[in-house]
Amino acid sequence: MSAARTLAAYVGAFVDELAKNGLSHAVISPGSRSTPLALALEAHPKLRVWMHVDERSAGFFALGLAKATGKPAALLCTSGTAAANYFPAVVEAKLARVPLVVLTADRPHELRDVGAPQAIDQLGLYGTHVKWFSEMAIPEASEQLLRYVRTAAGRAIATASGGPMGPIHLNFPFREPLLLDLSSPDWYRQGERADAYVRVMEGNRGIGKREVERLAAACNGKRGLIVCGPQDDSDLPTAIAELADVTGFPVLADPLSGLRRPGQGEKILDSYDAFLRTSEAKTALVPEVVLRFGAMPVSKTLTQYLSTYSDVLQVVVDPYGGWRDPVLTAAEMVYADPVTLAQALTATVRARASKEWGHTWQRLDEMARAAMVREAERQELSEGRVISELVDLLPEHSLLFVGNSMPVRDLDSFLIRPQKLIRTMANRGANGIDGVISTALGASFSFERTALVIGDLSFYHDLNGLLAAKLHQLNLTIIVVNNDGGGIFSFLPQAEGSSSASFERLFGTPLGLDYEPAVRMYGGRFTRVKSWNDFREAVGGSLEDGGLHVVEVPTVRSVNVAMHRERWNHVSVDVEQYLQKEAPTWK
Repeated sequence: MSAARTLAAYVGAFVDELAKNGLSHAVISPGSRSTPLALALEAHPKLRVWMHVDERSAGFFALGLAKATGKPAALLCTSGTAAANYFPAVVEAKLARVPLVVLTADRPHELRDVGAPQAIDQLGLYGTHVKWFSEMAIPEASEQLLRYVRTAAGRAIATASGGPMGPIHLNFPFREPLLLDLSSPDWYRQGERADAYVRVMEGNRGIGKREVERLAAACNGKRGLIVCGPQDDSDLPTAIAELADVTGFPVLADPLSGLRRPGQGEKILDSYDAFLRTSEAKTALVPEVVLRFGAMPVSKTLTQYLSTYSDVLQVVVDPYGGWRDPVLTAAEMVYADPVTLAQALTATVRARASKEWGHTWQRLDEMARAAMVREAERQELSEGRVISELVDLLPEHSLLFVGNSMPVRDLDSFLIRPQKLIRTMANRGANGIDGVISTALGASFSFERTALVIGDLSFYHDLNGLLAAKLHQLNLTIIVVNNDGGGIFSFLPQAEGSSSASFERLFGTPLGLDYEPAVRMYGGRFTRVKSWNDFREAVGGSLEDGGLHVVEVPTVRSVNVAMHRERWNHVSVDVEQYLQKEAPTWK
């Protein structure tokens, strides 16, 4: 068999087995050493290939595809620093539990550590940030190697998809020549079986009846809370709502939890970040048990509140045996399927919390919500109102993606009692500002309409990502909140503990950039708005027309800080007066 046919049989078997195990999308960055895999991925009839020149943006684009579909996406690049540019996306995928199959081409062993060009040490390149790494064998067409490569492909998909989901890394050394002979119609069928070569099955974790009864007894008649952080199980919101009805526990629903949706009950709270800032509320609202589902919530205020009561029974539910407790307050880790556990507790709990406990939480939430609504009705351009305006403008079942720093916190504050079902998403694994445009573009493939809210620094950080919108004709409306710098730092002690000049140079970091030429370079439309009427017209038109649209909302960092603090002060006064008048009697 010729070298070209041998190579085709080897990489063809690998790529075919990926497809047999459910892989649909592969993101490729151009390069020479990766030619065999690139040609095989492109030629396979069941795979869609997405080209992305910039590897860092490519990594986040694949991350977005996988986040939106819940299924692995493949990444392929050539050898050298190209592979290193995947690192930020790999880190995010590991911490956010997103399945990626990272494929890196490499020089063969005889060209390593001898001064060959484009050769770096790629063995274990991503360290503990991948679930599995393997150095693949030099291609052969033997029956044993075909079984080996198909098994590796099946294992790769199973490992990336298994709980907790995450990235895996396979490193492929290739010798020249690198071209394939694809003339045979069965070039990718060598060594195949009718179904997947090896199928991996994984069941849901569960706990026994006795343990369920013990947890239910700990909840019976107690002052309890349900905290639901970022999570992607579409069945969990219903299960949590039913558990809240039975227990009488208020539900503190993160904006990325899926619980803030139309028809949510009064026990689903969305404005706790504002009223839990007050010392009066923290002192009065003493829980006896906390059930936490999902990742850690966006709200730092909520995290600090939970830390205050570290001696309280706090139960963290994780379906995969992870350890998501950065505040070190967990008394119990329950490794079980969250939906199944919530349903079991619903069927077992026998006594509800006092009505006064739930009513107090709901009343404080209503008061804070009213303050949020007043803030969202300000006529001048403001960062928080962007969220409420977008929720009104986006069609049902759209995707609202937000960047980190201020946008995700504004989503937490202003995603209030939405009247339509909108999917929310953010990169909350490592909480970085890199790759946000690319992740949103990757996710946009699964939605008819997608809007991204992002700060100007984060927008600048991933300008290269805009190329995907042009190359692949994707629909994305980007709202750039431009306060000319890092707005989040204005809320931190650095703003008051540094001189004005030092703060601006080290933290404020104003760029003074005009993004319009860059957007137009990538074939997008750009609008800088001066009023909310301008905003509605620009966003509404972009959602109707499709394609890439960037709407810039100019704001002032100091004004934004003042507006947020004014709102929190109003809530604090209202909460203090209410708690003095209606002092809880459960203590």
